[in-house]
Amino acid sequence: MLVKALASGVTPLSPQPISGYEMLPASVLGQIAAMMAFLGVSGRWRHMRRSGIGGRRIPTAGRETLAAGFFTSLIIGATTMNYTFAGVSILFMLLMMRGGVLILSPLIDRAGNRPVMKHSWLALFLSVVAVSVALGDVNSYHLTPTAVLSVLIYLVGYLGRFKIMGRVAKNGIVATDRRFFVEEHVAAPVWLAVLLGAGALAGQPQLGAGFTTFLGTPAALGAAGIGVVYEVLFVFASMIYLDRREYTWGVPAWAFASLMSGLVASFSLAWLAGLPPPGSSQLIALVFGVGAAAALSCPSAVLWWRTRGTGAAYRVLFVCGGNTCRSPMAEVIAWAEAAEAGIAHAFRFSSAGLATPMPARAMAPGARSALAELGLRRVPGRGNPRRHRARSVTLELCRVSSVIYCMTRAHRDRVIAMAPEAEERTLRLDPNHDIPDPEGQPPEAYRRCAEHIQRSVRGRLCELAESSGACGTTPGQG
Repeated sequence: MLVKALASGVTPLSPQPISGYEMLPASVLGQIAAMMAFLGVSGRWRHMRRSGIGGRRIPTAGRETLAAGFFTSLIIGATTMNYTFAGVSILFMLLMMRGGVLILSPLIDRAGNRPVMKHSWLALFLSVVAVSVALGDVNSYHLTPTAVLSVLIYLVGYLGRFKIMGRVAKNGIVATDRRFFVEEHVAAPVWLAVLLGAGALAGQPQLGAGFTTFLGTPAALGAAGIGVVYEVLFVFASMIYLDRREYTWGVPAWAFASLMSGLVASFSLAWLAGLPPPGSSQLIALVFGVGAAAALSCPSAVLWWRTRGTGAAYRVLFVCGGNTCRSPMAEVIAWAEAAEAGIAHAFRFSSAGLATPMPARAMAPGARSALAELGLRRVPGRGNPRRHRARSVTLELCRVSSVIYCMTRAHRDRVIAMAPEAEERTLRLDPNHDIPDPEGQPPEAYRRCAEHIQRSVRGRLCELAESSGACGTTPGQG
């Protein structure tokens, strides 16, 4: 809204339209100032790596985060420019940019061997429909060669940024994601300032004015405000993208919010400055956008429904690697042991894996056979081995779990890296020994593993029953 208002000359700061080239220097200076304030006040600058220079250890960025910052600088500059072109609306350029990234997201996921969940495909489809419907109602859109080039630069920026981010971060390890976030955060606006300065030195007159005479005008305050607002956008969008889930999940979430903000900006300018408002198809597109948001929310809603309980005292999560052998065996055994003790009403047991290459896989045949040898061939209700489908550990699962039992010390370390706040309630199932993975070994190894898990579950269940008072509760209480 700020960019379009300044570019259209409808602000009290400047009665004349201002070109994007003139705005960009003040905008990037405003973003750098806001970035430094945010990182300083939040203390996040401490997550940067350190290098020794002149006998002192100073914060620096790695080569890959510097490269990611370069691509992100292209996104920042192109985004600002795209809202300044005459003859195109905010929403049209918004839809051109977001639609392109929506199409890129599953391609990048597939190239990085990152599985795309069904709800993400549905959200992507609904988002593309929303963009298509909205495009049919945007008036007077005429793309100049410069505007086309700017959109292409924007998409190249996202392609490069996502490829690097997916390779060095976005893995659920909090320390790695925080370092990438901060280092890219610092590098991006600095790169943009360098690129704009190079353009000014090369003789681009409007960029030269942007670094000199324009900075002394009242409109420079509005342009700096663009950078401050973009800083807020940068923080929240980066947090969405760094979520360990696939880009096909994150991009529709971000695109829907972006479409909503574009509508707000368009209607605000129509009301305040008399610019043309968006048409009815833009509003119809919102229905599909809401559907996309609902699709993305579905897994969390299902998880809440399953774990809300009916007076459950404890939500117990078992964690292993692929969630096809050890942790699902622990889940089945826990349900059976709790039912036999008459305390199943007081618990909700579930399982997940830290490395599930094929989500929704059934339990390994060897694990089912081992459970059958323990007399758990057909466990009724939630503990039925044949109903198990593998799923990944998520931050949300860790947060809603009262206690998390991991099969090995390495699994525990990875869970804590993902959810540091869950450290005190993340334990090894067997407090003294790791439970080794029997995958690929003879049936005897699965049987020994199942017996090991059964002994450990019984011990842990007694601890939980005593601490929760479950043994003295009645169904429906807890």
